[in-house]
Amino acid sequence: MTSPTQKQLRRATIVFWVLLCYIIAALVWWLISLEQQSHAIHDLQQAQVDTTNPVTKAVALKQWGAIESSRNRNSAKYLLEGATFLLLILFGAVYIYRLVRKQFQLQLQQQNFAMAITHELKTPLAVARLSLETIQKHKLDEERQRKLLDKTLQETLRLDTLINNILISSQLDHDGYKAHKEAVSLSEITRQLTEDLKHRYADKQVIENIDAGIHIYGDPLLLKLLVSNLLENANKYSGKQTNITCSLHTKDHKIVLEVSDEGIGISDEEKKMIFEKFYRVGNEQTRRTKGTGLGLYICKKIAQSHGGDIKVVDNVPQGSTFIVTFTA
Repeated sequence: MTSPTQKQLRRATIVFWVLLCYIIAALVWWLISLEQQSHAIHDLQQAQVDTTNPVTKAVALKQWGAIESSRNRNSAKYLLEGATFLLLILFGAVYIYRLVRKQFQLQLQQQNFAMAITHELKTPLAVARLSLETIQKHKLDEERQRKLLDKTLQETLRLDTLINNILISSQLDHDGYKAHKEAVSLSEITRQLTEDLKHRYADKQVIENIDAGIHIYGDPLLLKLLVSNLLENANKYSGKQTNITCSLHTKDHKIVLEVSDEGIGISDEEKKMIFEKFYRVGNEQTRRTKGTGLGLYICKKIAQSHGGDIKVVDNVPQGSTFIVTFTA
């Protein structure tokens, strides 16, 4: 389904190219008219030169040559001016087109975000409410109650992560978040979050390769959010009965955090855009995976705020690997 914003972008693109073609055609017509006018003037000037008089023939030929040289100079001048105008028009057109297209894309992403956030906020509350109402209205055995309570806990934790993403994203954008940095055990944070993922998603095989004793000077809340978002992203885009691998180690005086999945993978073109705010593949009206387009954007901001970097590479034979590096 095509969204109104996409239709507006298509219409704006058509109008833009029609106007650009008209402007270029007008420029070409102007150049042709100038050249024709110049030729007519010089032809008239040459016609007025009397080359039949033997006495003044030498002077006349000199005048003829001067007129011809003037014609050539004017032709070169018109060509240079036309080429300059054409380059300026093309440069301005490309700049404006990219600017307008980016604005439409941002508008589309914001619309997708609004649709996603509405769904993402309602779903955990609806699931939690249904689970609690089921426990309240029916006499369930202990195992059934435990499963419903676990499901409620999963949804409330997802809601908590979502709200943190929204709040911290806004604060990081406007330098409103005051980081409280301290010596933090990144090993312990990563281990706790991977264990939590194992508990909440029994259908996934979570593999840990976490070296003990790795510490970093940073904000505990932001670092937890970084690891949590990467793990949730791996879980979201990988199927059931697949492996999620989380490793933490040091290499070449750097701390390296890697989260790999066996999901659908990411194309090379999308690898350049997935860390942009609100970026998600496709349209929110037809999307099946959950999310708001903030998780990986926040991961990048958090990594950079701790002097680190984040990138994504292909996971062989299938899926993606997100690699975060910090200075040890």
